[in-house]
Amino acid sequence: MARSVWDSSVGKKTVMAVSGLIMLLYLVVHMIGNLKIYFGAGEFNHYAHWLRTVGEPFMHYEWTLWLIRIVLIVAVIAHAVSAYQLSRRDIKARPVAYVHKRPRSTYATRTMRWGGIILGLFIVWHLLDLTTGTVHSGGFQEGHPYQNVVDTFSTWYGDVIYIVAMLALGLHVRHGFWSAAQTLGAGSRTRDRALKTIADVLALLLTAGFIAVPVGVMTGVVS
Repeated sequence: MARSVWDSSVGKKTVMAVSGLIMLLYLVVHMIGNLKIYFGAGEFNHYAHWLRTVGEPFMHYEWTLWLIRIVLIVAVIAHAVSAYQLSRRDIKARPVAYVHKRPRSTYATRTMRWGGIILGLFIVWHLLDLTTGTVHSGGFQEGHPYQNVVDTFSTWYGDVIYIVAMLALGLHVRHGFWSAAQTLGAGSRTRDRALKTIADVLALLLTAGFIAVPVGVMTGVVS
């Protein structure tokens, strides 16, 4: 039964919708946590340490954090695989491109696939930069996330990569939230306008909230 659901287009769209909403919830929490950088190094570093001690003493050090990471990894993989397989089905169903684009097709809709690729590449870079320190500039300091963030956004390429990725994220969320609502049956003629408004507000808040961090470093407010 599970295989039959997965093999169907509806099943894959449902997996995309649920995994997308899981990631969206994480993004909202992550953005709020990122903005703590405006309260200074002590506050931001304490927050980063707290993430590793959540659930103690019932949960061991970093167990809760790793549980969240595992859920996110599963969600990202499920989302990416579903998107890829649905894309391949669309191409097979229509091997020759349409002569004219649909007039109602928005820019976000047309760039969902490329936006997903950009975000996938960004996630890899972001982890190598601020989690493992592999590609970090200025010397990665374990246990000092505030200084590591300042180092990253003190470089022009760090700012460009991050801001471009967050703009892609905004477009992805704007279209993805509304699509997920339709897939899960929340959409209707009376609710579509409200859902689109929520999608627009979420996309705007997430984009502005994430971009506020590199802007704070660039302007010297965070240093």
